Amino acid sequence: MAEESPVVVIGAGPAGLAAAAELVARGLPVLVLEKGDRAGAAVSEWGHVRLFSMWRDLVDPAAEKLLAATGWRRPDDGGYPTGREWVDAYLAPLAGVLGDRVRFGAEVRGVSRLGRDRLVDAGRGEQPFTVRVRTGAGEERIPARAVVDASGTWNAPNPVGGDGLPALGEEAAAERISYRIPDLADPAVRARHVGRTTAVVGRGHSALTALVALASLAQESPGTKAVWVLRRGEVGDAFGGGAADQLAARGALGQRARTAVEAGHVEVVTGFRTAEVRSADDRLVLVGESGRALDPVDEVVALTGFRPDLSFLSEIRLGLDPALQAPVELAPLIDPNQHSCGTVYPHGAAELSHPEPGFFLAGMKSYGRAPTFLALTGYEQVRSIAAHLAGDHESAARVELVLPETGVCGGAGLFDDPTATKADAGGCCGPAEAAEEPAVEQGGRRGGLSGAETPVPSLRRGLLPVTGTEAAAPAGCCGGAPSPDAGTAEPAPAP
Repeated sequence: MAEESPVVVIGAGPAGLAAAAELVARGLPVLVLEKGDRAGAAVSEWGHVRLFSMWRDLVDPAAEKLLAATGWRRPDDGGYPTGREWVDAYLAPLAGVLGDRVRFGAEVRGVSRLGRDRLVDAGRGEQPFTVRVRTGAGEERIPARAVVDASGTWNAPNPVGGDGLPALGEEAAAERISYRIPDLADPAVRARHVGRTTAVVGRGHSALTALVALASLAQESPGTKAVWVLRRGEVGDAFGGGAADQLAARGALGQRARTAVEAGHVEVVTGFRTAEVRSADDRLVLVGESGRALDPVDEVVALTGFRPDLSFLSEIRLGLDPALQAPVELAPLIDPNQHSCGTVYPHGAAELSHPEPGFFLAGMKSYGRAPTFLALTGYEQVRSIAAHLAGDHESAARVELVLPETGVCGGAGLFDDPTATKADAGGCCGPAEAAEEPAVEQGGRRGGLSGAETPVPSLRRGLLPVTGTEAAAPAGCCGGAPSPDAGTAEPAPAP
């Protein structure tokens, strides 16, 4: 039965659809199960955000071959798409080419081995997987020869609470707390912030992007204000190095945030870890671990990163790092305490394997809680997994991705700014001016940062000291300790 069954891919996002394309290229049957009603459903939710990655780095080679046969025209490699443009110009057409290999409105509720729960060893490896699916017509079981979970982390954002758990009262105040970068072009979203005070919790580029947008709104509409709530005791280097920043796009965004602070549109609060969210006169009050209460705000935007949803994998024998919740062989390669976007090594099926043969996490979800995901890293992951499943172990073990020192993290990176110049694009571990050169190719794929299955184009963090006791650790594209406010590179324009 296993040999007759398809490889089931969970999620029709960038990594999931790339996995399907790679499997098709290998002649393997594949079925993609997507909970949403369209390809890139999660990406569509941050469609207003512009990626740091160029089109050059956002198209999987196997997918391009499928698309080219239909007359598809590849977007200009030098452009920086929004999430919406990525879906419309690439992900939706790719799903169309894959046809009935992709099922929408199919929510995976569980994965197991046929007739074997997690405890049973006998005959386990000979049994196919069973994937429990819920659709509008009811529930069904789908047999699978292998399973690739590329469902991302977008639907599991980290909470406001500073200890990793929802703050007291956070769930009760859900109507006034958002975990997404606000789309202020949407009249309904705009109405929630115009002329009001918004607390932005987080220190990554998602937070910077939200603050810059709210500051622009404040210039148009007096009375609009943002409060930036940071867990660290100092603002540190969140503004970056300006024109000298090794990642020029980050420097430009940081300069905009600095200007917003200096203009009085953003108030900065440091050394504050939220323990409670209280309701007071139709407003919200954030209360810290020390009992300190901030002034009331009207809305809270929490941009503190993402985590994987492992709830439907309870019957699968996973081998996960206890801290990162990433595969144990992969975790040391992506630990944000040691690595940044330019120092994570390409990896494949061997590092993504689990004690359950034939099961893989791929894309942003494979990174667990680590924020350093690259789109092309995900494409290399699924290329290797497809080769492994096809029995081509030599290809599976071979690294076909080259991440150059310059250009890895370059990109426009400025919230909704299609006019960014080449000066706004910088290298990850080299001087900004080197970013104008094409990425190095040595028989492999070119590297670039993605805001993939979750959005915010980068992962570095930092701002201006106000109060607090925590020393700020150095952070940046080429190294530094992770921030407790960190967002993710995949949805925080990665998983």
